[in-house]
Amino acid sequence: MSLEEKLIQDFLTLPEDKKLEVIDFVEFLKTKIQNNLENMMDDIISENREALEELAK
Repeated sequence: MSLEEKLIQDFLTLPEDKKLEVIDFVEFLKTKIQNNLENMMDDIISENREALEELAK
């Protein structure tokens, strides 16, 4: 059984209020990942600002 299948199987057995909690947690994780990526890109841009400005000319 794949992870996805296990998750779906377990999810379907939960009461509705717990399903909502799972959905909220998944949304939280997605937001956290997106924020981490944005912060990493901001750091890369900041650390390489001079080179990027030179390339933009």
